[in-house]
Amino acid sequence: MNIAVYLILSYLVGNINPAYIISKIKGFDIRQKGTGNAGASNIAVEYGKKAGVLTALFDIFKAFAVTFIAVKIFPDMREMGIFAGSACILGHIFPVFMGFRGGKGLASLGGMILAYNPLIFLILILLELIIVLIFDYIALVAPTGSIAFTLVYAFVYGDIKGIIVLSAIALIMFVKHIPNFKRIKEKTEKHVSIMWKKNK
Repeated sequence: MNIAVYLILSYLVGNINPAYIISKIKGFDIRQKGTGNAGASNIAVEYGKKAGVLTALFDIFKAFAVTFIAVKIFPDMREMGIFAGSACILGHIFPVFMGFRGGKGLASLGGMILAYNPLIFLILILLELIIVLIFDYIALVAPTGSIAFTLVYAFVYGDIKGIIVLSAIALIMFVKHIPNFKRIKEKTEKHVSIMWKKNK
């Protein structure tokens, strides 16, 4: 398969946003609620933890799938999994079918890492769990996780193309979370523990 075609398909897969779909089925637009983010954490806070878990699992799976398949289809291109997973993440953050207003890419980042290297995924999960337990803010996970994976990838693989792409993804995630950082400073950002107290 042509590389460009596969990357476009990966981007389009990233456009499939369960948080948005669930909210529209329920008669509202998740982007008009809470943080305005079309992702797992916001749908969990606004509609319940079951919807949040379902959304997270789907967003993980879609990035996992395109990354895993890319590695199999293009075995001679170590960086292809990173390219495909990153295209899926960009599709999630900037979905053309949603006016380029999607989620922030955390779950899809996890899916890409899981497909690329399960051991690194487990190590980073433990690291991020510690961060969440200490600070109780999910908004800190994506920026720190994306930066950490970029550094680990650079150390383990030393692939300059993959490092550049991952660095760009990390920067985008950091910028997307600037409003969250401001709310944390103002002490108005919702804590992770809140979404698990929902009775829905």
